[in-house]
Amino acid sequence: MSANRVVVVGSINMDLVARTPRMPAPGETILGTTFATTPGGKGANQAIAAARAGADVAFVGAVGDDTFALDLRQALVDAEVDAERLREVSGPSGVAVITVDDDGQNSIVVLPGANSRVLDLTDEELRPVADADVLLCQLEIPVETVTAAARHGSAHDTVVMLNPSPARPLPDELIASVDVLVVNETEEQQLGGDTLARVAHVVTTLGADGARYRGPQGDRVQVGSPDVDAVDTTGAGDAFTGALAFAWDRGPRDALTFACAAGALATTRPGASAASPTRAEIEALLSENT
Repeated sequence: MSANRVVVVGSINMDLVARTPRMPAPGETILGTTFATTPGGKGANQAIAAARAGADVAFVGAVGDDTFALDLRQALVDAEVDAERLREVSGPSGVAVITVDDDGQNSIVVLPGANSRVLDLTDEELRPVADADVLLCQLEIPVETVTAAARHGSAHDTVVMLNPSPARPLPDELIASVDVLVVNETEEQQLGGDTLARVAHVVTTLGADGARYRGPQGDRVQVGSPDVDAVDTTGAGDAFTGALAFAWDRGPRDALTFACAAGALATTRPGASAASPTRAEIEALLSENT
């Protein structure tokens, strides 16, 4: 079977990752243990995750003209993501400042940089959306851009999948164009039942407990997550979402099972996009748990 075609319109950041024994309290200074810079951003993370899971992926977004830009572009290329539509704009690239403690929990501050300037998508940037099986978006770029991309995808019968993170009220026009919402439990609560009810398919991630699905007829599916030794949860949600985009056409249960395995594997490695597993790794873990 040929790979599904996924287009990601979203953010790309350089992650500045500090590991600490525990999270500092407000106003407290503590000593960390390691520091690393790794390519990230929810859009790029999910694009790389989808590509490693087996999809043909194109990315639409922006980097700055700083020293991070070349490494960010190269990270997409190395993952075999089509980066031809990655703009370069003046100013800084996006940056995320991430603290990870010894329990694998994290806190994140995102500075959008060039991501805030992904505006007025061109015909060339929108062209692959019309030909894709799935359009995958998040909310680390302007919501107006996400809405325009989603509207274009919906008009061309592309499945529009939205990970509404960071959570915010969604414009009516965006909700009307979305086929699949992918949320965690906090985002589910923040969006509220009225918004969720207006989207045909809702997938809620449950961390180590797996994920659940609610379909257009009220049909529900819940699957568990394989047991793994987690060291860093930073990239788990993005690995899940990228793998879900690739596997969406398999049906809710199989797609969620595949995505949960991807998310679980991502927690066993440090980093965000670097932690995303390959299709072979995902299938091997699933075989071990059958």
